Amino acid sequence: MAKIDASVQVRMKELEDLISNSQYNKKTQKAIGIYKARLAALKEGQVAKSSKGPATDGYSVKKSGDATVVLVGFPSVGKSTLLNKITNANSEVGAYAFTTLTVVPGLMKYKDAKIQVLDVPGIVHGAAAGTGRGREVLSVMRTADLAVIIVDVTRPEHYQALVKEIRDSGLRINERRPDVKIKKTGKGGIDVGSTVRLTKLNRETIVAILQEFRTRNAHVLIRENISVDQFIDIIEANKIYIPGIVILNKVDLVSEEKLAEIKKQLKADLCISADNDESFVNLKDAIFNGLDFIRIYTKEQSKPADMGEPIITRRGTTIEGVCRHLHRDFVTNFKYSKIWGPSAKFPGQRKGLTHKVKDGDIVEIHVR
Repeated sequence: MAKIDASVQVRMKELEDLISNSQYNKKTQKAIGIYKARLAALKEGQVAKSSKGPATDGYSVKKSGDATVVLVGFPSVGKSTLLNKITNANSEVGAYAFTTLTVVPGLMKYKDAKIQVLDVPGIVHGAAAGTGRGREVLSVMRTADLAVIIVDVTRPEHYQALVKEIRDSGLRINERRPDVKIKKTGKGGIDVGSTVRLTKLNRETIVAILQEFRTRNAHVLIRENISVDQFIDIIEANKIYIPGIVILNKVDLVSEEKLAEIKKQLKADLCISADNDESFVNLKDAIFNGLDFIRIYTKEQSKPADMGEPIITRRGTTIEGVCRHLHRDFVTNFKYSKIWGPSAKFPGQRKGLTHKVKDGDIVEIHVR
């Protein structure tokens, strides 16, 4: 791992202090935008520098199943126990830090879906910059379809530290890429257009931030009310956006009142305990729903539906998507489909390629 530059760390700390001690308003917006742009550039430089370190083993896992989920948390948060409870894996469990030294995969079968679940080494402070092999751990998250963030209920302060490391690594949990287009040009300065009213940054701030990233000429089109941080993310163009759920573990160690307080504070999705098997059924359900999965059953003409092996796809999938899953020629030769289930107004309703299917639908494709 490359050594972290101490002078850069000092400068980063200075910028972080300037940002945290500045009250954000119209007068300070430009200055804070510049501070954040400089800080982002320094962080990116440190991550790039750390990535030049020696190669390591144990962090390359071939993706399998319908989706990949990664369990992430500080050491000894209980990830290995969770993995063993919900999958067929056999991850070593111990009451001390760094029990898991490599990525341990497991397969979770739930509601006909096959979901790969990865137990990775615990995150530590400075992980995004490479501390404790954190770079490799966070790189596994960048390939996942869902992040399960696990917090020890007795150490709720770990949540913010964990979120910071995840963000510093370029991951954006439960966010989507802002609708912003930046097209660099050879001349003409910076032209800014927007289709919505911008309340979080103005043209002067946009120009100043772009200049910090050495962009002097560009057309910028903004289609939503974004923040300074979101604009910087777009400029850097290296962020990964994935869904995530927050789990409070070891909840049997605190009172119900304290648990309710922490759950509200962290906006946790689920509370679990290793001694409560029902909570692990809820965890499986939370993972399935977090992936936005739906099950679509198919049938041939004049035959009963195949209810044994559904197509596992995502919410919002259309009949065209179902056709492509079956065979690409089904789209080319498509005539119509018949639908039985939640998305149909009546059994056997005819629908075209743009119709969105719902969980539990039965689909019959008719081709030329």
